Amino acid sequence: MNRDEKVTLVSELNDSFSRAKFTVVADYCGLDVSQIQKIRVELRDCDSEIRIAKNTLLRRAAKDTENDALTDDFVGPSAVVMSYTDPVAPAKVIAKFADDFDKFNIRSAVLDGEKISVDELLALSKLPTKEVLLGQLLSTWNNVPTGLVRVLSGVPRTFVYGLQALKEKKESEN
Repeated sequence: MNRDEKVTLVSELNDSFSRAKFTVVADYCGLDVSQIQKIRVELRDCDSEIRIAKNTLLRRAAKDTENDALTDDFVGPSAVVMSYTDPVAPAKVIAKFADDFDKFNIRSAVLDGEKISVDELLALSKLPTKEVLLGQLLSTWNNVPTGLVRVLSGVPRTFVYGLQALKEKKESEN
């Protein structure tokens, strides 16, 4: 790789690091191309990507971005997963892939500029997706007016039941 190609790659990586809201550094040593391709396809479905480059290029690209905290973790074979929207979906993919393949070891992660531990990443992967959370929120919002209508209609209903019972009592006395 000549100098111009390296400069181009560093600028592309810097752009990716700048746009990424969630970034994970992992060790991929021992995985074959088909396994890397499998995670690449799964990540592409959730607006994420996995990039593999030399550590010196990754360090230069991450400098002066929110992912600057990851520069110490670029040692050995490094794969960088970057997500540009929802961090939960790629966290689920990464956690599942790490469970399926022992040779894929998660080193560290950054979420919105703050470094998080591997345990926090795994906790993030257990959260429901954004669509599920929005559905739960809408369900909650829908239940509030429904409950209010039930409470408000309960008073007249109870009054009508009382009048019906009074009517039946009067008819049974006659």
